[in-house]
Amino acid sequence: MKITGFDTLHADAGRSFSFLKITTDEGITGWSEFTGISERNRRTVLDALIRAMMTGLVGRDPREIERIFSDLMCGIRQSQSGFNHQAIGAIQNALIDIAAKALGVPVYQLFGGALRTRIPLYWSHFGGVRMGRNAELYEKPLITTLEQFANHALDVNNAGYSALKTKIHYFDENGGNSFFPTYGVNPGAPEVNLEPSMLKAIVDQMAALRGAVGDDFDLILDINSNFKADGVVRIARAVEQFNPRWLEVDFFDAETMRAVRDRSPVSIGGCEMICTARTYKPFIVERAIDTPLVDVAWNGLIEAIRIANVADVFDLNVSPHNFTGHLCSMMHGHYSAITPNFQIMEFDVDEVPWLGEFFTEPLVIEDGELVLNDKPGWGMDVNEDAVRARPARALEKFKPPLA
Repeated sequence: MKITGFDTLHADAGRSFSFLKITTDEGITGWSEFTGISERNRRTVLDALIRAMMTGLVGRDPREIERIFSDLMCGIRQSQSGFNHQAIGAIQNALIDIAAKALGVPVYQLFGGALRTRIPLYWSHFGGVRMGRNAELYEKPLITTLEQFANHALDVNNAGYSALKTKIHYFDENGGNSFFPTYGVNPGAPEVNLEPSMLKAIVDQMAALRGAVGDDFDLILDINSNFKADGVVRIARAVEQFNPRWLEVDFFDAETMRAVRDRSPVSIGGCEMICTARTYKPFIVERAIDTPLVDVAWNGLIEAIRIANVADVFDLNVSPHNFTGHLCSMMHGHYSAITPNFQIMEFDVDEVPWLGEFFTEPLVIEDGELVLNDKPGWGMDVNEDAVRARPARALEKFKPPLA
């Protein structure tokens, strides 16, 4: 079997969704979904890297996954991780799809079979798309008050989910607002200081959620890199009373993360933005993290397995980081199926009504669990006609962070 061609596709689903297609001379097509933090870096940087790497793979046997991975890693020897590894991850995942389809088995069967085919999920980005203009785009009820926000948590519980993850949201005369200074969305960068008013908003938010759902439900607070280490510790101490499953933070230095963890009375989750078992190693070995978050789209399935294996040696359960389309959810579902030290998988419930049109199979969710099928490969392909019918919107001109 030989690789004969490839293509990348980008679709509009409120935000853009991106896919890699690899074709072979035996008529088998491999698919993967690839992602970035922003639409711009996914559709410019990652797309260009994937295309550059794939050009040299035409004519290769797609089933030689480890050999191809090794060759691609040699090519980024001086600039590992980051976008370069995310591009390799997208390629590896499409090759794995081909290998499984060639044998007529689900991906999880390639790795010893499934430990579980029903994958527990938590409702991610809770409430975020129901604020401001996004509510109309996503056709969701508009949330304008903290009371509405808290009551929405009952919808999550009633739908069968056992946990939700929220970002930082606060409410004023303008309705619901999200807080992202580290991404240049709000004032506060580069200092990212924790001000008293924001700490109060975080406490009010968590108190309202816990008051709505009671104690028999898990809450996760994701604060990303929006505060420096001392601010994270102050938040951890303030929200301890609400018993969060973990406080999610993004630091790129293991010693800093360890210092936060040692001072925090609640569990710490993170590392979703780094790639490779080698870069996870200091966070795990130094006991700097309680819940390693692992992104299969960014790492590639095989490297994601290696990360889970390192975590397992230190008695840590991993949680898949998954925030895009249905194919990506299936990729993370297969990872969850074969990972002994699996905890719970991230899943975005609120999406545009037409998202399912992009895929050849439905995404089956029952009582807050992803139900895997036994179809070859990832269990679904991309509907090219539907994707091409809704091309990704033109990128906006870059806007500098707010002063």
